[in-house]
Amino acid sequence: MAHSIDDILQAAEDHQASDVFLQEGEVPRMKINEQLMVFGDATITLSAMAGLWQACGGNTLKDLDVDTGMVARSGTRFRVNLHKVLGRLAATLRRVRTDMPTLSKLGAPEWLLTRWAMQEHGMVLVTGSTGQGKSTTLAGILHWMNQNVARHIVTIEDPVEYIFSNNRCMFTQREVGRDTPSFPRGLRAAMRQAPDVIFVGEIRDYDTAFTALQACETGHLVIASMHSATVADTMERFVNLFPAEQVGIGLHLLSHQLVGVLCQKLVPSHEGQLTLLVEHLQNGGAVRDWIARRATSEIADYMSRANDPNCRTFLQSIAAAYEQGVLDETTAIAAVGNEAEFRRAARGIS
Repeated sequence: MAHSIDDILQAAEDHQASDVFLQEGEVPRMKINEQLMVFGDATITLSAMAGLWQACGGNTLKDLDVDTGMVARSGTRFRVNLHKVLGRLAATLRRVRTDMPTLSKLGAPEWLLTRWAMQEHGMVLVTGSTGQGKSTTLAGILHWMNQNVARHIVTIEDPVEYIFSNNRCMFTQREVGRDTPSFPRGLRAAMRQAPDVIFVGEIRDYDTAFTALQACETGHLVIASMHSATVADTMERFVNLFPAEQVGIGLHLLSHQLVGVLCQKLVPSHEGQLTLLVEHLQNGGAVRDWIARRATSEIADYMSRANDPNCRTFLQSIAAAYEQGVLDETTAIAAVGNEAEFRRAARGIS
């Protein structure tokens, strides 16, 4: 028996799925803990997909791609992309979450991130590849601020993934494409909206990077994400957004405005759950000079010495998780990518 769209969305809510994938003539699927799962064995009918398109404001005859949203019967909001696959109706729905994550439950270094979040100005970067939990950690930081400090937080997101209720903080949440045309335009507008904190969903181009640094210079705390795997990769990726003739300016601004970088990845633990591993660097002292000189090898060497609690490498995090019994040997070696390097770290040899 075929499930209705409402049944599928209720199941997504029950199982805390992040995304739902629907295609005419196909079995519905949903992503749970970053794993793609099949829901039931009945395919979705043309009439069911047409009803969903109509409910979301799409025209099945004229439209090819539509970005929109909907509220399910349960009251859960979804960000919706309507599209066609070989002429058939399809939709991808992302659940907009209101259940706020806490940094302590996520396994993120709460003591460090909350200290960074208390800064009056500067840039905090949370990075990692797609699906490594950046959005959840960033939501955890903003949730902590909402519980502990009184600030006006302007967010520029694509898409909005968590809806915040005003508590101690006031939130102005803006979605690219719906409330502002682009990240750079949203950032420039945000500086005229009297913010204390600006959250940028992703820094992906020169205009966004430069405008974000300008916002830091004018006394704002900017919290942003990037798609970069390590601290060293983050430095290079950020600077490479600048034209060759402006790289020096980019390095100078970054060295003075960066508060810290947290990189993260998710790996399966013994219990089958996802475990958060982190690499982080706090800016200051010699690090500031190394950033200005683009001396990433010096930064990597400094982090690997393990004598500064504000700095930590993925290798150190993996070795610690293995020692604590959170990761098995096979998973730990795969996470490092080099068996000999892992075994040296597990023996305490850096």
